[in-house]
Amino acid sequence: MNLVTFSGPPSSGKTAVILKTIEAIQQRDLKVGVVKFDCLYTDDDELYRKAGIPVKKGLSGSLCPDHYFVSNIEEVVQWGKERDLDLLITESAGLCNRCSPYIKDIKAICVIDNLSGINTPKKIGPMLKTADIVVITKGDIVSQAEREVFASRVSTVNPDAMVMNVNGLTGQGAFEFSTLLYDEEDNIDTVTGKKLRFSMPSAMCSYCLGETRIGEEHQLGNVRKIELGDE
Repeated sequence: MNLVTFSGPPSSGKTAVILKTIEAIQQRDLKVGVVKFDCLYTDDDELYRKAGIPVKKGLSGSLCPDHYFVSNIEEVVQWGKERDLDLLITESAGLCNRCSPYIKDIKAICVIDNLSGINTPKKIGPMLKTADIVVITKGDIVSQAEREVFASRVSTVNPDAMVMNVNGLTGQGAFEFSTLLYDEEDNIDTVTGKKLRFSMPSAMCSYCLGETRIGEEHQLGNVRKIELGDE
């Protein structure tokens, strides 16, 4: 079974791109499943289910979704193998733009949209900088010049990634993208022992443990203070 990890900012079009891409992959008689990771709520699993795609969802609640992902990814892989999937896709929302849900030697896709702002690529951390393929969506809403400038900014942040445009509504570009996702040589049995491409967001402070009071006397553990200085 192949494993592919998708991530990207909220509402960038990840689910729409995945659905159109799976349509193309299924034409090759490959069995595809999806596991959707999110924080508080998602009904994207219903969209996959309506399309006849095996799907599970996991909600991290108060936990960082990256920590939730890495704590459950081995079980997710075994779930996919039990269903004889050829390709398992995991979808995770990058809510803080510092997320790093990618695993070494596992194909990593970042989905980002043209409407997010021309400086957005600089604001996204390992989620964009360590991706193998960057998919840019919503290109039909902006001009050709804006598309080219945005793609250039993406390439500046991650010069090693392949940058593609895919329309999640019409499916334009999805077939070409689908040809890059599955490779028999990339089959895996487990992710146990593999490593993340980049360390996850870290914080172990009093607020992580349920503290709600504001003030320095209530701040313990890993705390970073802003440098205001005298001007």
